[in-house]
Amino acid sequence: MTVPEPQGRRHPASARLGELGIELPKAARALGAYVPAVRTGDLVYTAGQLPVAEGNLIRSGKVGGEVSPEEGKRLARICALNALAAVDALVGVDAITRVVKVVGYVASAPGFTGQPGVLNGASELLADVFGEAGAHARSAVGVAELPLDAPVEVEVIVEVQ
Repeated sequence: MTVPEPQGRRHPASARLGELGIELPKAARALGAYVPAVRTGDLVYTAGQLPVAEGNLIRSGKVGGEVSPEEGKRLARICALNALAAVDALVGVDAITRVVKVVGYVASAPGFTGQPGVLNGASELLADVFGEAGAHARSAVGVAELPLDAPVEVEVIVEVQ
């Protein structure tokens, strides 16, 4: 039985990532008593993903302070890639049929209110990879602190086949 592809998605996410010149990182290991992603029914929920590469936090600090909003946006994109890697390790990135929701937390300097612009880094990546199926609901939350003094943390909920 063939499952029809969602509108706006022409080929698997892995192929689109390749076209964009993006290689998914290895899924980050959990930093506590949880798993990086869990599936229930047709949904996969990721744990919050930090801007980590090869096991190391790329940048620390507050957005709107020592981290510029533009850098925060770039870091949110890395968080989204790490979320896709967590999904890939669990069910395979090509199983994703729709991005349902993104929740992003931005460690914000006092007075910084540009959290939605920072989280656009994650949202734009998902749109680039999944087209219309990447359009999602989103929450962008400013917080005082994040684990390891990370500037951004992103979690994703996706529908899978």
